[in-house]
Amino acid sequence: MTDVTTRPAPAPAYRCVVTTSDAPQTEASIFPADENVSDNYLPPMLNPFAPGYFDNPYEQYKAVRDQDPVHHSPIGMWALFRYDDVYRVLRDPHLSVEERHANLPPPVIPDDLQDLFAASEQRGNHTMLNLDPPDHHRLRRLVSKVFTPRMIENLRPRVSQLVDEHLDAVVGRGTGEMDVIADLAFPLPFIIISEMLGIPDDADRAQLREWSGAIVKGFDPILSPEEMRELMLSSDALWARATELVSWKRTNPGDDLLTAMIAAEDEGDRLSQEELVEQLILLYIAGHETTVNLIGNGMLALLRHRNQLELLQQDPSVQPTFVDELLRFDGPVQMSRRITLAEYEIDGNQIEPGTMLMTALGSANRDPARWGDTADDLDLRRADANQHVAFGGGVHSCLGAHLARVEGAEAITRLVRRFPQMELATDTPEWNGRIVIRGLNRLPIAV
Repeated sequence: MTDVTTRPAPAPAYRCVVTTSDAPQTEASIFPADENVSDNYLPPMLNPFAPGYFDNPYEQYKAVRDQDPVHHSPIGMWALFRYDDVYRVLRDPHLSVEERHANLPPPVIPDDLQDLFAASEQRGNHTMLNLDPPDHHRLRRLVSKVFTPRMIENLRPRVSQLVDEHLDAVVGRGTGEMDVIADLAFPLPFIIISEMLGIPDDADRAQLREWSGAIVKGFDPILSPEEMRELMLSSDALWARATELVSWKRTNPGDDLLTAMIAAEDEGDRLSQEELVEQLILLYIAGHETTVNLIGNGMLALLRHRNQLELLQQDPSVQPTFVDELLRFDGPVQMSRRITLAEYEIDGNQIEPGTMLMTALGSANRDPARWGDTADDLDLRRADANQHVAFGGGVHSCLGAHLARVEGAEAITRLVRRFPQMELATDTPEWNGRIVIRGLNRLPIAV
């Protein structure tokens, strides 16, 4: 196996293992507990290659959380699976998100990707997602005014309108079928973030979705050589497209977020061209990826728990909070990372400076120590569902969390009430195969 580092903007600056086709399972398998084994016992690890992992990773999370919750991975990082550990690390201001602080092996890049890698290295990676304070605060301040709860609530009528338009189109086809992802979950947040940024709702959404999917795959700690290739090529293509959009907006200003970013000054300091392009790409990807998967994962959960779907249809009291329970139960972001700057102690484990810590958000959100015996149940009446960590935490908590909640609430509520007799049209939903950004490629239903 080959270790590589990728930093093609705007992909997350994670250390990835690029697997070969001959033996990925031997490096990432779960070793079952055996009470007859002592010195030779190996604790369990996540195995995304195991059959059924993407349909239900929570069984594996439970095995690791129960037996080795502060887990030292063979690929060097530490992974945390309990709610309390994850909560603490996400909010610890003494930890970093900047890869330059991580002790990582030198990158090994295929020869035919050297030029692309060199270009991405020269650009760097300066999105809010990958910067510590004060640089992080400076960039976040420039966009945060657009994402206040009041501003987002003002968008709710537009979100509702778009949902109804897309559901009308489903009815108009007269087929009695719908793909929740293609017909609603993807176009809704894509249109909203395009309008917020003040850029054209690009007709070639499929291409942009393909690029975005390849880029967010870069969050995963394990990539195949082909996935690495797609990530770098997609990053380069999206960088070129975003550069064109920034240039277009300079000559076509409006009352929108991108115009404000171009014009903004923070203590006398404007965003550079590279910073503008990087923030645009981040906002574009983050502005739809999380919500697409919130809607898709949430609808699948409801369709698999009919009593909860009917509760949402019939009981208005769950309306204000049901999205948080869907996020807790099967959130779109399964992991987040921090980097130690000094020696760090977790549950008696001394962790060296420069170590990557992976917080398993999905595991934390199902931890019985936090959620009790019903941690694995979907319960739209759960009173403390909003204590989930699906949006991260600390200074890097998701800027668009309220927007995702509004879009998710409007899309899911209007969908289940418009088609009260809907049913899953498949027993095997098509997952996107990502470890970190969990979601569906398709979710066909009969309406």
